Amino acid sequence: MKSVYPFFMILGSVLAARKPPSDPRSEEYVKYINSLNTTWQAKKNFHSLTSYEYIKTLMGVMADEDNRELSIKSRKKENMILPNHFDSRLNWEECPSIAEIYDQGDCGSCWAIAATGTISDRICIHSYGKVNVRISAENLLSCCSNCGKGCKGGYPTAAWKQWVDKGIVTGGPYGSNMGCKPYKEKPCEPWFSSDKLPLCHHSKVHISICSKMCNLKHKNLYRKDLHYGRSAYMIKNHTHSIQLEIAMNGPVQATFTVYEDFLSYKKGVYQHVAGKKVGKHSVRIIGWGTENKIPYWLVANSWNTHWGDKGFFKILRGVDECGIESRIMTGLPNKSYKRGEMKAR
Repeated sequence: MKSVYPFFMILGSVLAARKPPSDPRSEEYVKYINSLNTTWQAKKNFHSLTSYEYIKTLMGVMADEDNRELSIKSRKKENMILPNHFDSRLNWEECPSIAEIYDQGDCGSCWAIAATGTISDRICIHSYGKVNVRISAENLLSCCSNCGKGCKGGYPTAAWKQWVDKGIVTGGPYGSNMGCKPYKEKPCEPWFSSDKLPLCHHSKVHISICSKMCNLKHKNLYRKDLHYGRSAYMIKNHTHSIQLEIAMNGPVQATFTVYEDFLSYKKGVYQHVAGKKVGKHSVRIIGWGTENKIPYWLVANSWNTHWGDKGFFKILRGVDECGIESRIMTGLPNKSYKRGEMKAR
């Protein structure tokens, strides 16, 4: 890790001498990022007609989330040797939820999607693939009274407490009819594509009504569909501790600061090089590795598969880049399943 520090210092001095274009949605902005020859490449992910208000909506973690805490879990196997590369999708191939990328639509639901996605992954992992469900982000958005303001923003910590204290029902992506409460926010397209989805725009109207009735195509009753967590906790800001938690128990939820340059991510190991703060965003960390000797976290976003690297991104590991290592939270399922531990690879 020490060998890469001089590169970052040189890069910082180069950036100080140049200013990026004012519009992060523009082709000029993408060209500016790519001209820096940094550790990642940019592309145009958002059409110029996509409103900046919509983009800010995607960052749905409320500002005072940092004041909320869960208990911090200390691990007994801190000295365990871990592999240089780890991908939860490969380690637990029997759990397809790990590889899935959601689309928030016009909704600041990242906090709910990242939490329920992580919970879904862990239920499958801890049942060794026997319980393969999708926990409902929609249920959190509409029925968690302590979680914040639904599509207008929420608290990841409260989402995990809701799972432990009151339970969350199942529910798949928009239009799937999967589970009790499928996601209701219609996908949109921040860039013109062959999918023929409507162009994303910002709407100030979001109606979330808590109904304890399941989707008519779902066979289970609402109260019988609730899934509970046994525990919810945070992982201390320590690279090895975070890696160990992922390797032993599955993906974790992380919250970090999004800057304007991140919007244009294409591939490579992201580090902040340009632009102002946009907001706080929540995602799933599913693994780690190195690329061109640069350490990274492997992360699943929720801006559909057209964004970034088919919906995924890599971000610099070990230096708390954009705060990615400061707010790591997760939990364990209530039922005692046979745990699917890390496989030797």
